Amino acid sequence: MPLSYVLPIRTAAPRADLALYLRWLAERVEVIVVDGSDPDVFDAHRAAFGPGVRHVPVDPVRVTPMGKVGGVMTGVALASNDHVLIADDDVVYTEAELERVDRWLDDVDVIRPQNWFDSLPWHARWDTGRILLNRMTGGDWPGTLGVRRSTFLRAGGYAGDVLFENLELVRTIEAAGGRSAVDLALLVRRRPPETPQFLDQRVRQAYDELARPGRLLVFLAVLPFVMMTGRRGAAAVATGTVLAAEMGRRRSGGRRVFPPTSALWAPLWVAERSVTSWLALGSRVRLGGVRYRDGILRRAATPKRELRQRVAAAMAEASRSAAPSAKARKSDGSVSSSSSRSGPPSAPMTTSTRA
Repeated sequence: MPLSYVLPIRTAAPRADLALYLRWLAERVEVIVVDGSDPDVFDAHRAAFGPGVRHVPVDPVRVTPMGKVGGVMTGVALASNDHVLIADDDVVYTEAELERVDRWLDDVDVIRPQNWFDSLPWHARWDTGRILLNRMTGGDWPGTLGVRRSTFLRAGGYAGDVLFENLELVRTIEAAGGRSAVDLALLVRRRPPETPQFLDQRVRQAYDELARPGRLLVFLAVLPFVMMTGRRGAAAVATGTVLAAEMGRRRSGGRRVFPPTSALWAPLWVAERSVTSWLALGSRVRLGGVRYRDGILRRAATPKRELRQRVAAAMAEASRSAAPSAKARKSDGSVSSSSSRSGPPSAPMTTSTRA
């Protein structure tokens, strides 16, 4: 199908387990693996993935503090198709799900599927509570997005110095006039992280909410509320959380992949987030940001107003750069053909499901 699959990766040891999946993918779509691993791991990956997978390093001019962004921008620039699927290395698609993303990108500029964990150690059950609650508040933020390459490039890519990179990408596409959608029924399998990785992500994921102050304030309020109201307050929060999570489980076919007990874990996630939100705020005050790899990332995401200004400037610059080439073609007597698609409408669109 006319779809490019971009996989940014950086690992400390070879990921031979990816090889079968990538070989399977390469028989169906264009696969581009952008590998930021050390040279010995990079070479091992190239041997394991096979010739059907395009395996490249991160473009040196696209290296970013948030390393994944540099890999995404490298891969999207290399893609041969306008429909591009970006996925983390723990996400596993079926052929039907690939086709569904491809169909979505006929109509929208960025599509956000949903993830579910295919095995359930304790921390995956814990994090499933987050997924279910997010399904009731605009959709979860998965490890994968579908994007229209032409709109992505027209926007000038997206910022690589923010923590919440998926939100930044979607906001950037919308700032460029692109249409966005959330498909709650497109449930894509994801392998859970190892326990140390899960624990290491707790404060960083809470820090993401600095990009959405309303949600951050809600989580910051939970701990003081429970401390002031005691057991009754805690019981009320837990009951409301379980009910909301169960509604998220039942929404858009979620019962197909989320076990019946999943909602019972949601209060634990809320309790964690009520604490880590304060830790994230403290990290912002003490360090000026949050630790990421060997550095500090200050911003969770770019404010929408600032992003619209940046994207408008990038698009104006691209238009000015294209003008001399257009004049040259005209003077040369050549005729340019118009696109079959007039371009995305100015207003973003959010959709929940698609048949």
